Order: sequence, then C-alpha cells, then structure tokens
Amino acid sequence: MKQILSIVMCLMLAGSVSYAQEILKEMPKGYDTVQPGVATGKIDSIQYDSKTVGNKRKALVYTPPGFNKKKKYPVFYLLHGIGGDEKEWLKGGNPQLILDRLYAEKKIEPMIVVMPNGRAMKDDRATGNIMAPDKVAAFATFEQDLLKDLIPFIESKYPVLKDREHRAIAGLSMGGGQSLNFGLGNLDQFAWVGGFSSAPNTKVPAELMPNPEEAKKKLKLLFISCGDNDRLISFSKRTHDYLFEHDVPHIYYIEPGIHDFKVWKNGLYMFSQFLFKPVDNASLTKYTMLGSRAATNIRSAQYPQILPDNRVVFRVKAPEAQKVQIDLGKKYEMAKDTGGYWAVTTDSIGKGFHYYSLIVDGVAVVDPASEAFYGMGRMASGIEIPYRNGGYYALRDVPHGEIRIKKYLSKTMGSWREMYVYTPPGYDKSAEKYPVLYLLHGGGEDQRGWATQGKTDLILDNLIAEGKAKPMIIVMLDGNMGGASGMAGFNENVLKQFENELKVSAIPFVESNFKAETDAKNRALAGLSLGGLQTLYAGIKNTEMFSSLGVFSSGWFANNTTLTDPQYAFMKSNAEKINGNLKNFWISMGGQEDIAFNNCKIMLAKFDEMGIKYSYSEYPGGHSWPVWRHDLFQFSQLLFK
Repeated sequence: MKQILSIVMCLMLAGSVSYAQEILKEMPKGYDTVQPGVATGKIDSIQYDSKTVGNKRKALVYTPPGFNKKKKYPVFYLLHGIGGDEKEWLKGGNPQLILDRLYAEKKIEPMIVVMPNGRAMKDDRATGNIMAPDKVAAFATFEQDLLKDLIPFIESKYPVLKDREHRAIAGLSMGGGQSLNFGLGNLDQFAWVGGFSSAPNTKVPAELMPNPEEAKKKLKLLFISCGDNDRLISFSKRTHDYLFEHDVPHIYYIEPGIHDFKVWKNGLYMFSQFLFKPVDNASLTKYTMLGSRAATNIRSAQYPQILPDNRVVFRVKAPEAQKVQIDLGKKYEMAKDTGGYWAVTTDSIGKGFHYYSLIVDGVAVVDPASEAFYGMGRMASGIEIPYRNGGYYALRDVPHGEIRIKKYLSKTMGSWREMYVYTPPGYDKSAEKYPVLYLLHGGGEDQRGWATQGKTDLILDNLIAEGKAKPMIIVMLDGNMGGASGMAGFNENVLKQFENELKVSAIPFVESNFKAETDAKNRALAGLSLGGLQTLYAGIKNTEMFSSLGVFSSGWFANNTTLTDPQYAFMKSNAEKINGNLKNFWISMGGQEDIAFNNCKIMLAKFDEMGIKYSYSEYPGGHSWPVWRHDLFQFSQLLFK
C-alpha cells in the first residue's frame, strides 16, 4: 500500500512540475537551425475546395515527429502577414525546426500545425499591389474560408481533436490581426489565441471583445507580443490596455525588436509551449522581456518601463556618477553597466500616480526622461501606474472642456497670483452661467496639482458626457500663502489669510471674468489634505457662501488643541446654521492607511457630539492621488442638483 501511494505521489509531483514548467523569455540563438539527433516532423502541401472563394486553395500542414494516424491531435492554425502566403512562415521563420526542437526537449504537446493562405480570393498570390483594397478585403473574407472550408477539410483528412479546447490560432502582422479578430470573434471555435505584432486590421478592443466576462470563461490563453520599436505596437498596446482594464488574463510580451521574424519566431517559440496544457493565469504577467513606456515619459523616452505586474524598470545614463538611486518613497540602488547606464527594477508599485526622484551622488534631481510635476515642495518626476478601475479619467472620444491659466492681482496679497480654471464643453458658445467648484491642492503642491496630477478635466469631461455631473466651472487655486507651505501652512494665521484671499480676491475675480453663477447654491468648495483644512476653515465659517463642502484626506489635528478647539467651538455654536446652509458636507478618507485617518476619525466623533450633519466615504489607497481623483469623481456628481 505504501509503495502504491509513493508511486501516486511521484506521478502527482511529475504533473505539477509539468504544469509549472518555466518558459524562457527568449528563444536561444540557433534554435531554428538543423540540429543533429533531433527527430523531425513532416511538412505537406495540401489543396482544399473553398466554397467561400470558389476554387481550390493551398495550405501547408506540419505533422509532428512520430506522427501516428491512429492518434488524435490538437490543431494550431498559423497565419502569415500581408506580403506573404502559406509559405511565408516556412521561408522566413523555420517553424518546423523550432517545433522539432521543442518536441525533442519535451516542451510542447504533439500537435498538427496548419499554415494557410490568409488572402481568400481566387488569385491569392502576394504579387502586385499587396495593399490593394480587394486584397486587403480578402484577409477579412478568410474568416469564412477558415471556418467553413479549411477547418472541415483538416478535420476530415487528419486525425484531429475537433473541440475548441484543442484548436489554436495565431499569426504575424496582418495574420496577427486576423488571429485576434477570428479567434476572439469565434470563442466557440478557438480556446487559444495569439497575435504577434498585430497589424492595423486588428479590430478596436470593444469590437474585438464586447463581452470580457464570456472571454474570461472560454479562453485558455490569449497571447499578444510585439517588438518595442515596432511602428505598429500601438495596436497591440491598445488591446492590452483594454484587457487589463477588464481584468482578462493574458500575456503581453514585449521584446527588443522591430517588425520582423526575430520577434515572430520568439512569439511562436513561446506561444506553442503554452498550448494544450493547463495554464496558470497568476503567472502570465512574468512572461515579458520589456515593459510598456510609462504614460508620463516625455515623447519617445523608452524608460521608465512598467512591467505587467507593475514593477518598474528605470534606466538612466550618468557615466561620471559614483552612486545613483531611485527614490519612490522607498530608495532603490541602481547598478551601472559598461556603457554608463544605470538601471534597476523595483518592487510592484501601487496603482495610479507617484512622485519620484533620481538621487545622483546624493543630489535629488528630476529624471530627464519623465514629465516634471510640482510636488513635495519642489519639481519632481512622476510616474503613472496603470489602474484597472481608472477608466473614469481616461481620455475618451467625448466633448472636451478646457483648462485655462489665469493671472490675477491679489488685493489681499498685493501680488500677482495664478489660478487654473476648467471650463466645461461648449462654454464659449453658451450664453448660460455655470455653477463653480473651488478646488484646493495639498501641502507641497500648487494650483497645477489638480489640473495635471489630478486629471480634473478628463474626470469632468467623462462625467458630463454621461450626464452624471452638471456642467460646471472648476477653479483650482494656489493655496500657498506668502511662501508658507508644508507644515507652515497648517496654522490659523495662514488659514485666515487663505480665507481672505478666497473671499476678497479669488471669487470676485472669477465672477467678474467667467460666466459664473454668483449665489451660494451654485458655489462649492473642496480640497485635499492641506486644502481639506482650508475647506474646513473657510467653508465652515462662510456657509452662507457655499452649498457644498468636500474634505478629502483631512481633519483637524487631534494633537493641536490651540488650532482645533476654536474651530469646534465655532461649529458647536453654529451647528444649526451649518446644517441648514450645507446641502452636501462630504468627507472622505483613503482607508486606514491614509495618514489623516485618525485625525478624521476623531473629528467625526466631535461632529457627532455636536450634531453636525455630514456624509462619509472611504476609498482604499492611502494619502495619494488615486484616492483624490476618485474623491473628485464622486463629489462632483453630488453638486448643484
């Protein structure tokens, strides 16, 4: 009995090793050349009757080493590009040699590989103008030829498994687009789909996968690959972005390269090793050589790169430097290569926007490859980590408002100041007046924060387009008073100075220069962190001026009774007025990891004692821009209704 159990355990372990087999991220050099002692498969040229086209058509069929007609095999349909035909893979990619060697190393399952001509027309040669409309259209026609003619022929002539779980499709360039279009469009026919350097014929993601939940259930593997310098990478990237947003498991494999067979052979090498085996979806994000350029990179800067698991690769040239680090809250030591480049791969970074700096020989500087942002009291680099639920601030094809930069002479400060003002779509053509939200930044930031880091315009554009928020003006003020920023901004004198600036200078300027409503019901005030304290101070003391207040990641300091006791005393004696004037007193936190959480919790307990009415919201993410973007998204939908 013990011996039987031992054998069973060994078999189970062998199965688990096969399941978790490590796949190299790049095909070894020489892998596609003839190797002595490696058993070879066979390639046949076949013809089949195509009712779709109306004549006989050709294809190549690869059968594996040791092919046995009494055994049934899964089938892999491998498609060529716009300038090729059924022989393109054979001429440029040596697929039979790659597959033979993978078989010899026991890295792939025995399978039949069909290489058809994907140009479904009577004269399907790759001659003349390959971009002619009729030839391009023939690549779309091939879907019917494939489904109605070629697959039935293969299944009638070869010993193959006929269910979708044993049928795969992939291709290069135009064939990559076909594979994604046909495979994802026919999930009842294909469970394994791959696109290598997919071309512009690839459908837009919402058409490619209109039902992501169905795709999750039916797909065994979706594989997308491309070279980092391929001019067509945007088509692969947009598909990946859509899949990421909808949480569809897939491999997004980026490697150094252009639009050529080096990349496509790697695609075949990797994709074929996954086929017709159990797939561990949790491991798919590790299968890439390179990441995607951060959206916050300047123009064509290749680094920083974000890997699918949200680790970040930084690379910078500093040949004379002795020590270089990346400061992302946590410091990462960079390593120098012989070319003077320093590089490091970080841990997985949280969603959304993060400030960071290069530290070169002890001096914190902006990364020249990144856009710069004013934060932490100075100019810093920033990186935007993709966020699956960030579609509400995505750039969409909807009417867009504008961010206007306005200088105004402050009567309270006696100096020129600047505000950023969002005006909604159609503002210039409309004769109507708009309600106004005054929106305040946090400590160490300024009036640029909400416009750049906060994505205010995109959030409101999308909400207005969906009818979820009223068209409004949003005024983003500079809350730094007389040079006081950071902790210096958290005292009553500076808070009082801001109140005066808001009432005496900012609001009158806005109402004189913009089509703004001027009554309390059409005026709101909100802010994050320091801006939240400014909102508490100026808003609560002037509820006759505002119908709504929003306090994001803020609260009166529990350990500073000199500042806070007078505020609570004022609120207690004016509770009825505050409750009567405010339609929305909305307070939010970034969860328990928010540095303001405890202060806010104590403050809300005080409000409860005094009978101050408020609503509370919590969104995980701490004291960070992903939380504040979501705060604006929620709060703006409550206003002026």
